[in-house]
Amino acid sequence: MSTIAPETSTSTSLGRKIRAYVALTKPRVLELLLVSTVPVMFLAADGMPNLWLVLATVIGGSLSAGSAAAFNMYIDRDIDAHMQRTEKRPIVTGEITPRAALVFAWTLAIVSTVWFLLTTNLLTAGLSATAIFFYVVIYTMILKRRTEQNIVWGGIAGCFPVLIGWAAVANSLDWAPFILFALVFLWTPPHYWPLSIKYAADYANTDVPMLGATRDGVQVGLQIILYAWATVACSLLLIPVAGMGLVYTVSAIVFGGWFLYESHRLYNRTVLQAAEGRGQAPGPMRVFHASITYLTLVFLAVAIDPLLPF
Repeated sequence: MSTIAPETSTSTSLGRKIRAYVALTKPRVLELLLVSTVPVMFLAADGMPNLWLVLATVIGGSLSAGSAAAFNMYIDRDIDAHMQRTEKRPIVTGEITPRAALVFAWTLAIVSTVWFLLTTNLLTAGLSATAIFFYVVIYTMILKRRTEQNIVWGGIAGCFPVLIGWAAVANSLDWAPFILFALVFLWTPPHYWPLSIKYAADYANTDVPMLGATRDGVQVGLQIILYAWATVACSLLLIPVAGMGLVYTVSAIVFGGWFLYESHRLYNRTVLQAAEGRGQAPGPMRVFHASITYLTLVFLAVAIDPLLPF
């Protein structure tokens, strides 16, 4: 028995360490980024893209996004330690040292760039490196702690997967990926601001000027509506520019209408609550989750549409 216990302990320790490093890459964010990468490859190929190229792009994109997330956790470890949402992150808990996290982040950044150079093209590798730089330097280091518009402009980093997916197939860029880039750009604030409402106290305590912590619910709700309308309008621009068919057209209208409904619902109930002191405003996370579903379904339609003759 005494010889088995150390092996079990070592195995458990190794498993925890692996899970901690995986957590550094923010897997849930990673999934969302890949949702906006792969469908664009179908659109760029005007049908089924090379499956090996898709796999290579997914691997490279995962490494690139994981690098940006790990840099973010390293830089924001002081904030993460004082927020309920982030207090379990591996650097805060001590499962991974800050130095180890920084080495891990740099390793992923270098490997992802080299991987893209070997499997796709220079343009794709350059876009990937630019995305990491924008998220780490422009958003995390410069904007996040200085302006309530941080997620608006910092969110540009999350738009790059669209360009990366297109460039991997076409080795060039066109109007269609830039419209989808703009769609993700406009979608990011109404996606993230509900989260900032829920954790407004955390952001206020750490002096991070997220809109949900610096403005009242009515003002934030109005901003969410404006950006939601802009997002849906932008999604419709893709129809004439890329010659989208029935599947995408119907999806953009129907799912866009649902996204707008949820945004208006949050705003209306927030106004009611502020004006009359009654009525339970729907949880802001309802809009947060609705935004994820909306983007996933719209990009799924982007992938399916080129495969059909109508």
